[in-house]
Amino acid sequence: MMALPAQAMTTDDALAVVEGGVADRIDALNRLVVDPDERAAALVRALAAREVQVHEGRVFITNVDGVRDAVTGEPAQLPEGAQDVMLNNRMRSALQGALAALDLIGAPAARQREAAATLQRRAFGEPDSDMLPLIERALATDLDDTARASLLMAQAAVLLGSDDEARRLEAAVKLGQARQPVVRPLLLQQIERESSEEVKEALRKSLAALERSLQRNAALAQVFSGVSLGSILLLAALGLAITYGLMGVINMAHGELIMIGAYATWLVQVAFRQWLPDWFDWYLLAAMPVAFMASALVGAAMERSVIRYLYNRPLETLLATWGLSLVLMQGVRSLFGAQNVGVENPVWMSGSVTLLGNLTLPWNRIFIIVFAGMVLLGVALLISRTRLGLFVRGVTQNRPIAACMGVNTARIDTYAFALGSGIAGLAGCALSQIGNVGPDLGQNYIIDSFMVVVLGGVGQIAGTVYAALGLGVLNKFIEGWAGAVLAKIAVLVFIIVFIQKRPQGIFAFKGREA
Repeated sequence: MMALPAQAMTTDDALAVVEGGVADRIDALNRLVVDPDERAAALVRALAAREVQVHEGRVFITNVDGVRDAVTGEPAQLPEGAQDVMLNNRMRSALQGALAALDLIGAPAARQREAAATLQRRAFGEPDSDMLPLIERALATDLDDTARASLLMAQAAVLLGSDDEARRLEAAVKLGQARQPVVRPLLLQQIERESSEEVKEALRKSLAALERSLQRNAALAQVFSGVSLGSILLLAALGLAITYGLMGVINMAHGELIMIGAYATWLVQVAFRQWLPDWFDWYLLAAMPVAFMASALVGAAMERSVIRYLYNRPLETLLATWGLSLVLMQGVRSLFGAQNVGVENPVWMSGSVTLLGNLTLPWNRIFIIVFAGMVLLGVALLISRTRLGLFVRGVTQNRPIAACMGVNTARIDTYAFALGSGIAGLAGCALSQIGNVGPDLGQNYIIDSFMVVVLGGVGQIAGTVYAALGLGVLNKFIEGWAGAVLAKIAVLVFIIVFIQKRPQGIFAFKGREA
């Protein structure tokens, strides 16, 4: 870190920070931080950590390194009767700002952004003219661009209380560019007490621009939430689009195949934590093929042992797969227990990214959207461009002719069912990153998956995509207006009415394919 300017702290400076009225102590603290030396910085940090005591005009720092005189830095003996320095909420807030100002000088970019955000929050919450020297001192140094932008907003918030009309006008215009909700009450308060009509008009314009920005970002956040929900529905329904849409099997155990993929992801996480801790952040890359294979193998076993005898018998298939779902859930409860297990996000999927001022997008949701697109592209290429896809399409469209041409239809049925089951496992892998994993995980998605497939058009992967994304966005917009329960009801009513008017779904087979 860059060396602090050398301006020796005196005993009077140290005492002014730890004794007296709160307002005087904050003034002394800000003066000390504007141009501190090493001893002053150490005192501020110790004070924030409640490691400072005072006795008869001397200030002592007490920590794990022992007792030191705060002014000289020399080791000292703590006298009897030394008292802790009292800190109230206002003083703690001032100390947070002072620490942030100290951390801005020569710190790494990430720490600068964090410290600047702390100063900005304090300036917006409690604008105080005493903060201005701290902010201006920091702005005069080499700063990260994001940290500088935050400090400029903090400076504008403080300058709203300036006696200079020109500076208040400049601050009003600058705050209109903040695009953050916390600025709104600040502008409203200043409009009420502002005496200058010119400044008041600038404040009103800034407030209007801010509200437009917040409304736009709120709409974008709803769209993102809808697309995120739609991508989850797409992952859950994509495998069902093959097993039900192409093969005509009403697989009520599809949700349990999703659950198996989630548990496979959890097991890979446990294995990496125990045997490969240095590679833990990459466990998800290994979990994807494991989840796919685990669900695909279970699906293949289901098809070979039960479902192969029930083709073209939908009612029996429904009952049989419902029984299999109960068996799978109870099996998981017996192996792993009835309690949910937690799957940890890798570091590169944690946190969020902030755009346009206050639009926050979680990385795990962004990843799921991208992952859903990759899975969709892979399935589309597999079905349309590979030999297996050709056989699957041939068998589902005309099984007798395909068999006459030498296609092993029984084997293709198994491969297709395993493929749909494996995609369900990938859905479970993705879902494990946004919630807990438990034996009942699949029950939350089985009905939604069938609704997506039927709404999109049975056997139409493109229809599944449109239905999943459309239902996700529609659900989130209604949810923001009427609440989660009414949104779910409204979506169900919409699907019922739509299917009554168009039973074949959004897309339907045409010509000889029908």
